[in-house]
Amino acid sequence: MRELAERLIAHDAKGRKASDPKNAAGFHVCEKLRPHFSTVMGNGGFRVLLSRALTLATEPVPWLRGAKVNGIGSLEGLESLQAQLAPEEMHEGQVILLAQLLGLLVAFIGESLTVRLLRDVWPQLPLGDSESGKGDNK
Repeated sequence: MRELAERLIAHDAKGRKASDPKNAAGFHVCEKLRPHFSTVMGNGGFRVLLSRALTLATEPVPWLRGAKVNGIGSLEGLESLQAQLAPEEMHEGQVILLAQLLGLLVAFIGESLTVRLLRDVWPQLPLGDSESGKGDNK
């Protein structure tokens, strides 16, 4: 899942302003996923999965404790965190959070539906079965 998370972040970051704190690529990927996955599992379902992914990600990335998932399933508190962290630390947190979220999505809705929904969001990103992120999610 980590490799898939890194690819999604890199693909999504193309053409976006890296200096914009509201556009931290990995967190932007989570936000782009929200409406698509909410159609399958509802806003509450996505919010719960993102909250769980955030909880799991705080063990290897303690600074993520400063982020919260709001009522509609979006992450909050990221702007102040980004100002306090080196870009490498921020990137690592984004990757781990997204990998955890993807792992939970695969566990709950299955790999094929997860890949299909990812293709809806990023149609040009190759996501064949061998590339979907089977394996370690850290």
